[in-house]
Amino acid sequence: MDTDGFTTCLWFDGQAEEAAQFYVSVFGNSKLGEVVRNTDATPGEAGSVLTVEFTANGQRFVALNGGPEFTFNEAISFQLDCDDQAEIDHYWEKLAEGGGEHGPCGWLKDRYGVSWQVNSKRLTQMIGDPDREKADRALKAMMTMGKLDVAELEKAYAGEA
Repeated sequence: MDTDGFTTCLWFDGQAEEAAQFYVSVFGNSKLGEVVRNTDATPGEAGSVLTVEFTANGQRFVALNGGPEFTFNEAISFQLDCDDQAEIDHYWEKLAEGGGEHGPCGWLKDRYGVSWQVNSKRLTQMIGDPDREKADRALKAMMTMGKLDVAELEKAYAGEA
């Protein structure tokens, strides 16, 4: 694995390899990397997976089977800035497959408990508009949504909703 920059380590309780395979299946520009197995020198069962390196959407990760001591929560999330509604729809469904939970305002948790913000690049532009009335209308509309609906956000932003 390339050593430039940094790598995000995700802590799992026995699902590191499964999770890495899942994330690689969801995102383009993704691949599995080196799998390190436990030995007699590590705390896990010899031969079981300790870590899996992977790249998802061009970002580097290591999935670690660290045990049950730590779990994911919303204090850390991954934000996906989507180009269009089709991309939002894709990630909204794929990331929640197999036991994930959809949440408010474009947030969801995947089956492993990892939090994701499935965002619209266009929404980011709208809420950054110096015309605070337009920006606030878009924000208010977003606050009523689960999955973001770009067409409805545009209507609110334009004052048509």
